[in-house]
Amino acid sequence: MSAADNKLVFERIVRPHFDRLFRLAWRLAGSKADAEDLFQELLIRAYDLLDDLVSIDQPGPWLCRVMYNMFVDERRRFARQRMHTVEEGCLAGEGLAGLPGPDDPDYDNQRIETLQRLDRALDQLSDEHRLVVMLHDTEGYKLTEIQDLTGLPVGTIKSRLHRARARLRSILTADGTIS
Repeated sequence: MSAADNKLVFERIVRPHFDRLFRLAWRLAGSKADAEDLFQELLIRAYDLLDDLVSIDQPGPWLCRVMYNMFVDERRRFARQRMHTVEEGCLAGEGLAGLPGPDDPDYDNQRIETLQRLDRALDQLSDEHRLVVMLHDTEGYKLTEIQDLTGLPVGTIKSRLHRARARLRSILTADGTIS
């Protein structure tokens, strides 16, 4: 096939999965910039593997698995570097503009505070528990999809999900977010 044909085939196969893939990248990476980098790296790798991609019946889960593996590999590589970085501060309310809600500053402030408490609670979970909660409860992945994505048995996923929810409940109860 010509380069133009490859581009058309690639777009036809991958474009329908862009939104879900970017959301997954955002959930894995934790920031927009890192998510964009991960997403771009996935597209480059997927294009390089176009011959394999064409023969796959369901490219969405395959692409998610490739992205997850890339994320894990990069995280391991970063952990071995023994480099300490200063995290960028997050502006209060960043990303909330698109959420539906009344045009009420008090309501917006409450929502921002609640989301910040939830983010802090999620940060207290282990990486494994946070990933399962984010994939299942936030992104709506089914247990079998998470199994395909992570390679973990469904029983392990259920266990982690249960423990993560219990820990979140405990953290949020302790700080008064839920009663």
